[in-house]
Amino acid sequence: MTAINPVADYAVEGEVAVVTINSPPVNALSQAVREGLKLGVEKAEADPAVKATVIHCAGRTFIAGADITEFGKPHAAPFLPDVLDRIENAKKPVVAALHGTALGGGFEVALTAHYRIAVPSAKCGLPEIKLGLIPGAGGTQRLPRLVGPEKALDVILSGAPFGAREAHQWGVVDALAEEGKLREDALAYAARLIADKAPLTKVRDRDEKLAPARGKPEIFEAARKANARRYRGFEAWEKAIESVRNAVELPFDEGVKKEREMFMALLGSTQSKAQRHVFFAERAAAKIADIGPDIATKPIRSVGVIGAGTMGGGIAMNFLNAGIPVTIVETAKEALDRGVAIIRRNYETTAKKGRMTMAEVEARMARLTPTLDFAALAEPDLVIEAVYENMDLKKQIFGKLDGIARPGAILATNTSYLDVDAIAAQTKRPEDVLGMHFFSPANVMRLLEIVRGEKTSKSVLATVAALAPRIGKVGVTVGVCYGFVGNRMLAERQREAGKLILEGATPSQVDKVLTDFGLPMGPFAMSDLAGLDIGWSAETSKRATIREILCEEGRRGQKTGAGFYDYDAERNAKASPHVEAIIRAFAAEKGIAQREISDQEILERLVYPMINEGAKILEEGKAQRASDIDVVWIMGYGWPVYRGGPMFYADTVGLKTVLDRLKAYQAQFGDDFRPAALLEKLAAEGGSFSKA
Repeated sequence: MTAINPVADYAVEGEVAVVTINSPPVNALSQAVREGLKLGVEKAEADPAVKATVIHCAGRTFIAGADITEFGKPHAAPFLPDVLDRIENAKKPVVAALHGTALGGGFEVALTAHYRIAVPSAKCGLPEIKLGLIPGAGGTQRLPRLVGPEKALDVILSGAPFGAREAHQWGVVDALAEEGKLREDALAYAARLIADKAPLTKVRDRDEKLAPARGKPEIFEAARKANARRYRGFEAWEKAIESVRNAVELPFDEGVKKEREMFMALLGSTQSKAQRHVFFAERAAAKIADIGPDIATKPIRSVGVIGAGTMGGGIAMNFLNAGIPVTIVETAKEALDRGVAIIRRNYETTAKKGRMTMAEVEARMARLTPTLDFAALAEPDLVIEAVYENMDLKKQIFGKLDGIARPGAILATNTSYLDVDAIAAQTKRPEDVLGMHFFSPANVMRLLEIVRGEKTSKSVLATVAALAPRIGKVGVTVGVCYGFVGNRMLAERQREAGKLILEGATPSQVDKVLTDFGLPMGPFAMSDLAGLDIGWSAETSKRATIREILCEEGRRGQKTGAGFYDYDAERNAKASPHVEAIIRAFAAEKGIAQREISDQEILERLVYPMINEGAKILEEGKAQRASDIDVVWIMGYGWPVYRGGPMFYADTVGLKTVLDRLKAYQAQFGDDFRPAALLEKLAAEGGSFSKA
C-alpha cells in the first residue's frame, strides 16, 4: 500500500486497484479527500496491470458528506464536480464500496462510480435540504435517472437517509456485501466485472426512469402541494423540485449546470447560513466550558418519575424508549392509572401508524413500574420530579425525597421557571440536584434545558448532559434565573403582545405577524391551545386583565370552544368580534388610546425585546454562548430554523439596527425597552452575537 496523500492510500490486489480514503472521523469531502480520489483514479488508470478500481473508506463510514466547514470560504482545487467527472469518465470500471453513511457529496461520489456495492447496514441519502441547500454535484440529476423523479423528490425533499437494502431494490446499489467483509466482497465483485467485461455504465446516460415522466408537469405540482405546509417559508425546496424537473426535461450537462447555479445561490443565502449555523450550534450546545473528558459520569440504569400527568408520562416515555426502566409514582390510584393508560395509548397509536410493532409496545410497557409507594424511589439512579409549578409543593417533595433516594442518586426538578437552588436547599445534597426542563409534549419535543444549580456537581451535570442524546434530546446547559433562557425571553414577547392589543392591534393581527415570520403559532393562539385558565382562580379573579375577563366569561381556550378566538367543532380558529370589543372597552376604561399599528412595529416589539433579554442572559452568564439561546428557541419554541434563532437573526438584521429601534421604543414606551449593555457594546464595535 502506498500513500497518495495524507488521507488516501493506493493498493493493487490482482487486477483491482483499491483507493482507500482515511480522513477521520467521517471522511468528509475536504480538499485532501477530493485530491486523493482524483489522484487515486488517475493512478489506477495509468497502471496497465489494473483493470478496475474500488473506492473504499477506512473507519466507520464511507464519505459522509461535504466538509461544511469549507462552506463560505474560497475553495481549493480540485473542485468536487471536476473530481466526479474524473471518476465518471474513467476508462476502467470504478466501484464504490459503501458502509456507514454515504450522504450528500459522498452519495454523489458513489453515483458517479460505474457500480456500487454496499453492506446491508449502510445508509445513503441527500440531506442538503436540511442546510437550506439542494444537492450541488449532480445529485438532483443522477438520482432521478436511477429511481425516477417521484422517488428522487421524496429522498431529496425529506433529506432522510435510506438503507442499502432499499437502495438495492431501487437499483441504486448493484450488489450487497456481507456485513464486515466489504473490502473482500468489493474486490471479488470488481474481479467479476473484469471477467464479464462489464460495460462502463454511467448513470448520466440512463433514461428509462425519466422517459415516462416527460410531459407530466402534474408530478411536480403534486410534490409542491404535498410539501407546501412543511416547507412554508423555506427557499430551497422549490429549487429542489425545479432541479429534479430539469433532470426530466433538459440534457444532463445543462441540468447539472443549472443545479450548480442554484446550489451556489442558495449557499450564499441568509437562509442557508442560518441553517448551517443551527447545525453547528446544536453540536456546540453539548460542550460545557468547564467540563472535560476527565469528569466522571454516573451510570443511569433506572429512573424514577414523580407525577404521572402529561409531563410525567411524557418524560417517562423518553427513558422507556431508550431501554431504561422507569418507576412512576403518583399519590392517587386514579391519576396513576390514567397516566399509565395514556402512555400505553400513545405507544399503540404509534404502532397503528406502522412506526413500532406491538411487541415493541409491550417491551416498553414492561419497563414501566407504576406505584403509589414513594419509597419505591429508593433505588433509581435518577429521580425526576414532574409535578405542577408550585414552589411549596416542590420543596416539600425534595425534602421527602432527600430521605428516601439512595446516596449518589441524581435528583432533578422539571420546573419551567422556579429557583432550582431554593429547591436544592431542601436537601442535604444540593450537589446532586439540578433542573431538567422538558418541553411539552415531553416525549416529542427535542429540547432539554439542563439547569445548573449553584452547587450542582460537575459529575452530575456531565451525566445529564451525556444522557440527553441517549434519550433523543438536545441538551442545553443554562443557569438559574426566573424562566431560565426560553421562558425568560418568552415573557418579554408575551408582555408586548398584551400591550399591543390594548393599543389597537387585534389578536389575529399579532399572531399573523409571527406566523408570517415563520413561527408555528402566535401568542394568543398559543394561549388558547394551552388553556387560558392555567394558573387562573375564579375565587381571586378581579377582571383586572383581558385574560381574567375571558376566563370569567367561560372563554378558556380551545377546550371550551372559545378564548381569544372562536372555535368550531374541529377547533378551527376564527377572529372573535366579541373579544375585540372586550379589548376596546378595557383599553378605554384604562385610558389607553387605540391606533393603527403596522406589522413591522408588531414584529419589532415582539422580537427585539427577546433579543435584548438574550443579551442580558449572556451578560449574566446564564447561557454559555449565543448559539445555545438559538438552539433553545428552535428546538423548544418553533423558531423558524431558516432564521437561525433570535440571536443569529439579530446579527442578520444588524445589531445597530436592533439597538436604534429599542432606543426609539424606549423613548416612546419606557424602560421595558432599555438596551442591554452587551448589545450596546457589540453594536458600537460593529460586532455580532455569533462572534462575541
